[in-house]
Formats: sequence, C-alpha cells, structure tokens
Amino acid sequence: MHTLEPFPLVSIILVSWNSGVYLPRCLDCLEAQTFKNFEIVLVDNGSKDDSLEGLEGGHPGLALRLEKLGENVGFAAANNLGARLARAPWLALLNTDAFPQPDWLEKLLQAVEQYPEFSFFACRQIKADQPKVLDGAGDVFHVSGLAWRQYEGWPVDRFGLKAVEVFSACAATGLYSRQAFFQVGGFDEDFFSYFEDVDLSFRLRLQGFRCLYVPQASVLHIGSASTGRISPFAVYHGHRNLDWTYIKNMPTFLFWLYLPLHLLMNIFFLFSFTLQGQGSTIWRAKRDALCQLGGFWRKRCEIQSRRKASSKELFNQMERNWFAPLFVKIQRRSFQKEGRVER
Repeated sequence: MHTLEPFPLVSIILVSWNSGVYLPRCLDCLEAQTFKNFEIVLVDNGSKDDSLEGLEGGHPGLALRLEKLGENVGFAAANNLGARLARAPWLALLNTDAFPQPDWLEKLLQAVEQYPEFSFFACRQIKADQPKVLDGAGDVFHVSGLAWRQYEGWPVDRFGLKAVEVFSACAATGLYSRQAFFQVGGFDEDFFSYFEDVDLSFRLRLQGFRCLYVPQASVLHIGSASTGRISPFAVYHGHRNLDWTYIKNMPTFLFWLYLPLHLLMNIFFLFSFTLQGQGSTIWRAKRDALCQLGGFWRKRCEIQSRRKASSKELFNQMERNWFAPLFVKIQRRSFQKEGRVER
C-alpha cells in the first residue's frame, strides 16, 4: 500500500465481512483501473475469517486505508463510516464480490463530466458466473413499494445497452456525489442491510438529485455472496425494509393512492413465503416493521417537510404498471426456458 494521494477525485468504499474468497480479486481489479486518482477505504465489518491476511503490502499500487470494526454493524453503518473517512468529492461504493472492468472508473467519470445534471450513477452489472446474463442495469421502484434490479436475468447482448435515467443505483457498485450523499444523511443505519440503497436513492430524488445508468461502466457481480439471495436473513431485512422505505419516502398523495396496493403486495408475500416454509421469518419482518411505525413516521415527517421534487417528477420515474413485477418474473423465466441466456 503506497502513500495516500493528497487530493483523490474518487474514494472507493469497500465493506468487507468474511470476504476472504472475493477480496483479493476485487483489489486486483481496482489495481488494474485505467483511472488512477482514487483512494480505497476498506471497512472490515467484524470479519471472523482470514479476509485481511496478506493485505498489508499485498497491493502496493493502491492507496488503501483499512478500518477494522470489532463487530458487524451492518452494511449501512459501515458504508457511512467509510464515507466519513473518505476525502474525495465522489464516493464509489463497491461490494467485495463485485469485480470492475479496467475502465470502470474512467467511464463513470466521463459520465460525470458529460452529464452534470446527474448526481449519482448506476453501473452495468453482469453475473460473474454467467457472463451472458445481466445482473442489473440500475434499480426499478414500483408504486407498490417493491424494487428490483432492471433487466436482472436478461441477455447481456440485448438489454441495458443505453445510458438512461433510472430511479436508483444498486449500492453493490455505484457512484455518488459526496455532497449529495451527506445532504440526505447517508444510509439509514436502522436498515442494517438490504433495501438501504433504494431508500437512499429515494431520499436523494426527493431532494431533486437524479440518477443515470452508465452501460459502459461494467462490473462482474456474484451477488448475495455473504447472506444468500433467499436466506432468512435476506427475507427478513428485505421485506421489513421495503415497508420502511415506502413509509418514509412516498409523497403524501402517492402514499395514500397506492397504500391499498402496498398492503395487497404485503399480503401476497406473507402467504407466499409461508407456503415456502419461511412463514416465521416473513411474519416477524412485518411485525417488526409495524412495531417501529411511529419512529419511521417521524422520519417521514422530517423528510417530506424538506422535499424539493414534485410528486409528478417522482411518479414519472416509478414503474406504474400494477403487473410489472409479475411480467418481469415471467420474462426472466422465458429467457431461461428458451435457452437465450445461460443458467
């Protein structure tokens, strides 16, 4: 690790938790970046494996600061700590199981210069074990409160090829204006993990900041490497936090207009996960979401009192088709069944 640059343009924040399998490859990819004026803030979230073995001196080409935590404080809190330690005007969030192409930062910063009206940026994510399949092209927010990665599971050669405005950036790999990040308070640490990036993006949008998807900024992503995509941990935090995101951020008119749909969506998942054997997990998630309703309603009042964007502006960036979640799922299965993407 060499001496930190005096004025880095980008601070890359890595949060590591038992990531020994992935961290070396991630750091190798960062060392190969064509754009060099960046620092890395690596926050170790109380790892119990050998993640940090050989790190000292193992990457002499990187300006790297290591911050060790004694326990896992959550993805949201660890990223906030990394952001506070960062010195650059741009914050690049990167998961340790995400492996950027050599021109990843270069393409993001070209977009910053070309599109000054945008304050945060989403990247093109490709499944690391299925390179013909997209892992995401920015995030979609549905009026029901659901969110998903755009084009996840769809063919990489046909979708996500154009730069377009998207609702949200996936925090596995995204670029944020430091000023905008702190203006809205960073991640909500009550979330711990899951949906924290959608919540952050919603609050950024409420302040009038906009997100651009940059297809040239490409990253191979494993995804849910630490917790598993449908593990009890993921189900609990994901479904608790999506309710909190809706409660905090949905503008008042849209909140009441789509509340019946939001409740219907919750009922569907309560029965769906119960039938899949995760009934105790999903019911606990919804119970805990309701138990803290008062605190999150107070957060809502503060957030909405400072809102700058109109309901119409936000509505225009949401997915409004009631059946869109079902369509996305059917389309993904169709691509798999027809053999147009690898499985």
